[in-house]
Amino acid sequence: MTLYRSRERFGKVSVKIGTAFSRLGLSPNQWTLLSLVPVSVAVFFLWREEFLAAAALFLVSSFLDLVDGSVARVTGRVSLKGAYLDTIADRYVEFAVVLGILLAGIPGFLIPGEAWLLAFLFGAMMTTYSKAAAKEKGLVEKELRGGLLERAERLVILFLGIALAHFGKIYLTYVVALLAVLSNISALQRMYSALSGKGATIPF
Repeated sequence: MTLYRSRERFGKVSVKIGTAFSRLGLSPNQWTLLSLVPVSVAVFFLWREEFLAAAALFLVSSFLDLVDGSVARVTGRVSLKGAYLDTIADRYVEFAVVLGILLAGIPGFLIPGEAWLLAFLFGAMMTTYSKAAAKEKGLVEKELRGGLLERAERLVILFLGIALAHFGKIYLTYVVALLAVLSNISALQRMYSALSGKGATIPF
């Protein structure tokens, strides 16, 4: 079960977060752009192989990504442009983390670590693109959702991998390899759902 199916459980928490942070006067789009700052600094710490600091900044960026949507809903400023900007920012965040891991260098496991990293990046990209392409080509009425991993799950697992790298970079390699496999399976699940006419929500 993916996290998106449980988002309604966090509705009350989201309202509290939105109410608290809306008092600071920043717009939802400003919060979105602000989330790029800590993840950019995290790239530097990954390069320095200071994994706990990078993980902490990564966590801050993820929280700010939650804040923008919460503020938008509480203040009634939800917009298509804001949703678009948020989606674009999400892609930059994922790429920044992958770049940081590449700079840190991870050991090989069966194949070179860089190959696992590239496979993960491709899988994450295809999971997102398969959803957009299915909607663009008219194969589904609503956006495809579900599969083994969505962005939230990928980021949680990646965060844990970066934290574990503090004890040894091979653990990060294992996590990236796992993500490479699961993200590509997720993309294939969405492609199958779109081509078979199973509907917008993947039941597995």
